[in-house]
Amino acid sequence: MKELPLTVKRSIELLGIVLVATILILGRDIIMPVIMAFFISIMLLPIYRFLRKYKVPESISIILPILFVLIFIAGIVWFFSAQIGILVDDFPQIKQNVANHLQSLKQWIKEISGVEITKQEAFLKEKSDDLLAVGGRAASGAAVTLSGVFVFVGLLPIYIYLILFYKDILLRFTFMWFKPADHPKVKEAVFETESIIKSYLVGLLIQITYMTVLLGGLLMLFGIKHALLIGVIFAILNLIPYVGALIGNVIGVLLTLTSSTELWPVLTVLGVIAAVQFLDNNILMPRIVGSKVKINALFSILGVLIGGAIAGVSGMFLSLPIIAVLKIIFDRTESFKQWGVLLGDERPSKSPMSFPKFRKKSLVHTKSGVIDKE
Repeated sequence: MKELPLTVKRSIELLGIVLVATILILGRDIIMPVIMAFFISIMLLPIYRFLRKYKVPESISIILPILFVLIFIAGIVWFFSAQIGILVDDFPQIKQNVANHLQSLKQWIKEISGVEITKQEAFLKEKSDDLLAVGGRAASGAAVTLSGVFVFVGLLPIYIYLILFYKDILLRFTFMWFKPADHPKVKEAVFETESIIKSYLVGLLIQITYMTVLLGGLLMLFGIKHALLIGVIFAILNLIPYVGALIGNVIGVLLTLTSSTELWPVLTVLGVIAAVQFLDNNILMPRIVGSKVKINALFSILGVLIGGAIAGVSGMFLSLPIIAVLKIIFDRTESFKQWGVLLGDERPSKSPMSFPKFRKKSLVHTKSGVIDKE
């Protein structure tokens, strides 16, 4: 590669990016469960090693951590089922509240635009027919998506088991790609990747717990209905950088509007969410995740959007851990170090335009930071 012209090298790199993106898009139904299983397997490694340390058979040492994950998922499903049951019981009141809000909205539109309520209702009826047609097509697509979700979840335990069982083969395969002289760097990258993924994913689980307790508890103290449901939904959506918090705010407001005809509960929900999110972003989450790899905000947002375009919600959740792993690899590969600098958040102390030393790969140093979600 060193004998090739610079334009050819960069063209090959860009073609490689396009090829990887194409493979991910075409094979996302196969690849995304494997990537998710890989990350969960790394998170379960400490439990596996603990059990093996006390001579527990290997198969049982793998199956028990997987059972813990399945129980955790079952608990989340049970909670949402219970909360949805409460919503169904309150449906008559919700219907009445929604009708009141719509009437107020129609009156407000009439005051500012002069359009009569009867014309608004006629317009809504016309558009509702179109929405029903679109909804029918979406429902058929949702059935396919739901089946894909069941396949995704069903394959995860199998992939996790096999990845843990064959981890030594995968490690040997990884080392054989590199020259023996580079094996120390490969070993360091493997250890750091494991450390980052474990701290990040475990930190996210802790984040879901304390955000649910804080947000749900505070909303309950203020007498907000469906407080726990709002807390859990926001805590889970908040795992998606930038976009998730916005969607969580919208859902929290909508749930509050359906359960109340007054404005103060909505303002209370928005205020509590803002306070808890400020506490999470600036104090709790940086301390919980710990000092690891720092990704700049630009590529955090791009990663979330690209991950969502390629693989939907799972791609959005996995975007930052994948970028963090890529940065570890790029930082330790001479030919790709510039990509590691591009993804990172370590800005040169002076402009590279004026100081040539900041243009050289060998003199661009990176240091540990925090995986920035926000």
